[in-house]
Amino acid sequence: MADKPEMKPWIEGIHAYVPGKSTGADGRKLVKLSANENPLGCSAAALAALATDHAPATYPDPDSTALRAAIGKQHGIDPAQIVCGTGSDELLNLAAQGFAGPGDEVLFSRYSFAVYDIAARRCGAMPVEAPDAEFATDVEALLAAVTERTRVVFLANPNNPTGTYLPRNQIERLHAGLPGNILLVIDQAYAEYLEPNEADGGLDLAKRHDNVLVTRTFSKIYGLAAERIGWATGAPHVIDVLNRIRGPFNVTASGQRAARAALADHAFVSRSREANRIERKRFADTVEALGNHGLRAVPSKANFVLVLFEGELKAETALEAIAEAGYAVRHLPGQGLPQALRITIGTPSQMDDIAAVLRELCGEAA
Repeated sequence: MADKPEMKPWIEGIHAYVPGKSTGADGRKLVKLSANENPLGCSAAALAALATDHAPATYPDPDSTALRAAIGKQHGIDPAQIVCGTGSDELLNLAAQGFAGPGDEVLFSRYSFAVYDIAARRCGAMPVEAPDAEFATDVEALLAAVTERTRVVFLANPNNPTGTYLPRNQIERLHAGLPGNILLVIDQAYAEYLEPNEADGGLDLAKRHDNVLVTRTFSKIYGLAAERIGWATGAPHVIDVLNRIRGPFNVTASGQRAARAALADHAFVSRSREANRIERKRFADTVEALGNHGLRAVPSKANFVLVLFEGELKAETALEAIAEAGYAVRHLPGQGLPQALRITIGTPSQMDDIAAVLRELCGEAA
């Protein structure tokens, strides 16, 4: 008999999520372009809501009622078909926990969000990676990887960490090819960075079908990462499952207030989207101009660019030089991308600094 508690065998396979770094190897504070945060911060209205006095000894609304109503009004969704969570991470984990377990499979594309593997293993299911298509999701490969044991399919759109994007017709094709007993989870953490005409139709699918869950977050374009607020929508029975197993007071009172204020500030969201579009293109163009040195930017629809180092200049060398210049970016060897850096789009001056480092490393004049 064991003389100490033993972990479940499937927990041993989990590698804890590693957040983006904010300090250098010497402990020096770095400008954080490693976590895809909004360089504009958050809406002034959200800040004001956070500053509002309230009774800290009082539990928050356990059902996030007012926030769900605001989300429902903005997106044309019945609030009863919305659940809020501690960031979208909680909801992704709950989706796996609610619909998969030991002996089941959770499917996602190679180079997907690291939490999907963790979510699968946490509930004892087997994570399964389908081949990618040039760093993007390959719908045919996903469908070919479906087995009788598949219970959940995760899809990030736009995808993290590659920034790639599947249009509406591809999302519909994926859903149409899945058996009805498989839950398709469309992770739209970066959806607000898309132009309105680029919507992938996930919310419509979640309204019309019993096996689609869409998750979103207030951590990215809304700039409320510290408050940990996410939401999801799907068929009533899917939302019921998540409500049964989520934390009872999982979104703070201040977070609920700030999220409602952020949701209403459409001007801030538009300004953030436009600033990101301009700087992302400018930075991607800089990287492409260094293509003769083996640098390549994966086309991105999010607020970051995955830069591939396929020549003499290695990602590790660039990582160190960028840190020396005062910036933290994300190196991803643990996700099978040792040749890549994921670089969050910051302010114009920040992106100029990163570009200058890359040009200097490549021996190119400014």
